[in-house]
Amino acid sequence: MANAFFKLEKPANEPILGYRAGSPEKLELKAKLKELKDQEIEIPLIIGGKEVKTGDLGECVIPHNHGHKLAVYHKAGAKEVEMAIEAAREAKEEWARMAWEDRFAIFMKAAELLAGPWRATLNAATMLGQSKNVFQAEIDSACELIDFFRYNAYFATQIYAEQPYSSQGIWNRSEYRPLEGFVFAVTPFNFTSIAGNLPTSAAMMGNAVLWKPASSAVYSAYFIMKMLEEAGLPAGVINFIPGSGAKVGDPVMASPELAGIHFTGSTEVFQNMWKTVGNNIAKYHSYPRIVGETGGKDFVFVHKSAKVDSVVTALVRGAFEYQGQKCSAASRAYIPDNLWTEIKEKLIAEVKSIKMGDPEDFTNFFNAVIDKGAFRTIKQYIDYAKESGDAEILAGGNCDDSIGYFIEPTVILAKTPDFKTMAEEIFGPVLTLYVYDADKFEETMQLCDQTSPYALTGSIFAQDRKAIALAVEALNNAAGNFYINDKPTGAVVGQQPFGGARASGTNDKAGSLLNMIRWTSPRSIKETYVPAVDYRYPFMEEE
Repeated sequence: MANAFFKLEKPANEPILGYRAGSPEKLELKAKLKELKDQEIEIPLIIGGKEVKTGDLGECVIPHNHGHKLAVYHKAGAKEVEMAIEAAREAKEEWARMAWEDRFAIFMKAAELLAGPWRATLNAATMLGQSKNVFQAEIDSACELIDFFRYNAYFATQIYAEQPYSSQGIWNRSEYRPLEGFVFAVTPFNFTSIAGNLPTSAAMMGNAVLWKPASSAVYSAYFIMKMLEEAGLPAGVINFIPGSGAKVGDPVMASPELAGIHFTGSTEVFQNMWKTVGNNIAKYHSYPRIVGETGGKDFVFVHKSAKVDSVVTALVRGAFEYQGQKCSAASRAYIPDNLWTEIKEKLIAEVKSIKMGDPEDFTNFFNAVIDKGAFRTIKQYIDYAKESGDAEILAGGNCDDSIGYFIEPTVILAKTPDFKTMAEEIFGPVLTLYVYDADKFEETMQLCDQTSPYALTGSIFAQDRKAIALAVEALNNAAGNFYINDKPTGAVVGQQPFGGARASGTNDKAGSLLNMIRWTSPRSIKETYVPAVDYRYPFMEEE
């Protein structure tokens, strides 16, 4: 039994490697890319620490070369979900009792494994399976996931250290218990770091987890699971159950033991899950914690005093890094008419200079969208703009899925502020611009606030400090992460806790104490040293 108060120092963010020509990290990564491409693996379910094969198979293909298969994976169904619930139930008691320093050491070790021997594997898997260039993979599947492991452990110690005041003769204590039941983690394709964070943040606080990764990102998720096993994660604490939303989600949501949902994905799916919880509320042993981040229609708002070159760079990076497949990607921009001609000219030139192709060619800035479904949906929006009299394609607009799911970075000029691509989430490389009267700054900010149901990220570009102050106030509820003179992407764990409200989610701020405390059920304990021996109070005495 430990007899000391242990502490974790506040971490520093993991340094981003440069992958310059001839660097050790570049040579190692290229070798790992070749190794993974040259083999086709079979990915089982992992339930209670054991591999389970169902024979119901899905495929992991390379989005920029969809004829190349990286893996086949087994899909879970109702039977396997029940097995996973049983495994979580069996693992939970011992895991919850384990000393916090022993639990956290597992994830701190995972951070060190990822910073070292597993870095090339996770980056290569993400580049191949999700079509990310090396920089986008490095900041995601390496740096951000490392930061999540380290910072979440640190935030958890801060939670445990928060204790109540004790008056004379009393000792008040707070315990932070795990939830009673299991947590269901549903993770997206676009960030390997999110896929790793959602199940592990809940597990870190003593919960047992059922993890359903996105079908289009099972490949990198499997490597995360194997890395966690190497770090010493006990069997059954996290159960890896890829499969279809209905075949996995329906039996999970029907279980009386569902204690929490940690979700990143589409608004529609999250709302349906919330409805299901409501319909089932009487059967659950407790009220499930529901934490979700569900996308956005993120904006860049440009004031007439802004610097053009900074705006153009932010638009290109914000809209087109990782093909616009970020919840935070710049999807709409409001441009003042006094800067329009210069911004238009420079933006079109920059977009046309973007080199698109295979991420294994490190000179490519831009790669493929994730799959056929995404390709079709994004293309439909572009085709709609092409055919509309209320819009004009300024750059890009071409789509080709013959080899990979390639869509050119596309810039649309909308003639009305409520044009379809100004209001609806596209989740692809499409940026829509609306030009406004520079003298109607405040009125146009109201349009920005009201056009979309989302409220995830946004930014203001201005040199005039009064304009910045006005924007911060006027757009108060329009974004959970707000940027001043910067693109609306790139939140860093420990620096900009991430999340939005309205249709963008519950704003429980991944990468912060606020998220970690959601996976606890606090208990207050009061100990009285010398209990009363008479029920009578002083006020009852006679005059």
